[in-house]
Amino acid sequence: MKERSKHLIIIPAYNESGNIENTIKDIKKNAPGFDYVIINDCSTDDTLEICKKNRFSYINLPVNLGIGGAVQTGYRYAYYHGYETAVQFDGDGQHDAAYLGKLLEVLQSSGVDMVIGSRFIENQGFQSSKIRRVGIRFFTNLIKLVAGQVITDPTSGMRMVNRKLMKEFAGYYPKDYPEPESVVTIIKRNYRVTEIPVQMRSRAEGQSSISMGKSVYYMIKVSLAVIVAAIMK
Repeated sequence: MKERSKHLIIIPAYNESGNIENTIKDIKKNAPGFDYVIINDCSTDDTLEICKKNRFSYINLPVNLGIGGAVQTGYRYAYYHGYETAVQFDGDGQHDAAYLGKLLEVLQSSGVDMVIGSRFIENQGFQSSKIRRVGIRFFTNLIKLVAGQVITDPTSGMRMVNRKLMKEFAGYYPKDYPEPESVVTIIKRNYRVTEIPVQMRSRAEGQSSISMGKSVYYMIKVSLAVIVAAIMK
C-alpha cells in the first residue's frame, strides 16, 4: 500500500469524462509524491462512473456547488485529513503535473503562502483566447490597483497553498469564478503570494464553463467581488 503523502492535489470536475483519465495518468507519472482527490461536482456525464471503474480517489457531491464550492470541498478534505499543502489542478487536461514539484519547492523554500502557476511570465504554451487575455490583463490591473501587487495570471487554476492558508479556504472560499477574488482577499490579509512560469495546454475535450455569453457577467461580477474583497479584507 502506498504511504500517504503530505501533499494533496484537488481536482474539481464537472463533466470531465473525456479528460479525467488522462489527468490522473499525468499525475501518477509526473507527480507521484502527491495524493489526489477528484471532486465530482454532480456531473451529468460519465465522470462518476469513470472514477468508480478506475478506483480513483473521489468525493461525489450530491448537488452542483460550482467551481468555488467544489474547490472548497477539496480544501476542507485536505485540512481535516492533515495535509501540509494543497494544490488546485484542473481536470480538463490543461494543467501539466510536471510543474507541481516546482510549485512545492518554491512554496517550501520561499516562505510564501501561495504559489500560482502563471502562463504569462514567459508567455509560452497555450495562452487562452484573445478575448480572455484581455479580461485577464484587466484583472491584473484591477488587482494591482486595489491590492498593490502584480499577479500576471489571476485566473489561473493551478495554485498551491500551505496549511495556514488551507485553513482559511476551508472556512471560506468564493463561490463563482473565485480565483481573482480569493487572491485579493488573501493579499489584503497579509498572506504572501508569488508566481512561477508554467506552460499550459488547450482543453483536450469538452467546453469551458465560461461561455462567450457569460463573459460580460463574469467581468462585472468578478470586478465587483474583487473591489468588495479589497474593502472588507
